[in-house]
Amino acid sequence: MDNRYSRQELFLKEKQPYAAKHVLIVGAGALGSSLAEMLVRAGVGQLTIIDRDYVDWTNLQRQQLYREQDVKDHLPKAEAARKRLEEINSDVKITAITADGGPEELSDVMNTCRPDLLLDGTDNFETRFLINDLSQKYNVPWIYGACVGSQGVSCVIIPGETPCFTCLLDVLPAEGMTCDTAGIIAPAVQMTTAFQGAEALKILADRWKDVRRELVSFDLWKNTHSAINTAVLKKEHCPSCGKEASYPYLAEDNRTKTAVLCGRDTVQVRPPKNRTFNLTQLASTMEQQGATVKTNGFLLSAVISGKRIVLFQDGRMLVHGSKDPESAKKLYQQLLG
Repeated sequence: MDNRYSRQELFLKEKQPYAAKHVLIVGAGALGSSLAEMLVRAGVGQLTIIDRDYVDWTNLQRQQLYREQDVKDHLPKAEAARKRLEEINSDVKITAITADGGPEELSDVMNTCRPDLLLDGTDNFETRFLINDLSQKYNVPWIYGACVGSQGVSCVIIPGETPCFTCLLDVLPAEGMTCDTAGIIAPAVQMTTAFQGAEALKILADRWKDVRRELVSFDLWKNTHSAINTAVLKKEHCPSCGKEASYPYLAEDNRTKTAVLCGRDTVQVRPPKNRTFNLTQLASTMEQQGATVKTNGFLLSAVISGKRIVLFQDGRMLVHGSKDPESAKKLYQQLLG
């Protein structure tokens, strides 16, 4: 049989339902690159990938699209992904955008070519709240996914039907652990994207009755798995999906603020809302990664990536040795999610 999708069509009992579909993947790291390959092999007609980063050596352990040569060439992840994906399936139209996925960039994509589905390949909660509000505003479903260590979590969010990401705040895993501070094993990535990818294929094939409406979490090292029915968590007055939704995370006030401190080689990073961290636990995690850390109960000081950072209990961080707001923001999200 010379039909590349024959086995998929045997299962679906339908001739290639994905050719006319468009998917936007935000983030081309571990989750995003795995999801992109899955969808390209499935024959999704159009794929847009947005990512702000470039490929480095630490990515190769779990980010399956990239090669050593991509690191040597300092290729942006979106471009490296596009190049490899086009080799896998030349029939798929792939658009690579190297940019920070902020409100303007993502709104432009939504307005220009409304995708059928949004997929979360990000590494921080701020961008996920943004994706969530865009999903609600434009009535496009999205699939949340996150993993760290040996753990992963995934959930389908359908505007007008399921609770949104903001509704789920009380049951989401605590922030403050990232791959850069706690590490990660590749199987956790693959399991998370298996959950995300399966639901994506159901949605794109319009098999809505089969879509899972639970928050799924697992720990492959500890052999645990759980699923929470999210239906009862929908909040009538949620600012993102309630009757009078205002989409707060699209507003400037709810974005991370950065400022270069006058007369100092230092950038201050402030989260959209005050966040309280367990500084002792963070210090212990960072020390396990080889960082030199000091804490006094009020603030944490450490040397990370050649820069001294100071984190306060309210979530503010000072990044010394830098005048670049974007790199400071990136470091903040790498460390704290």
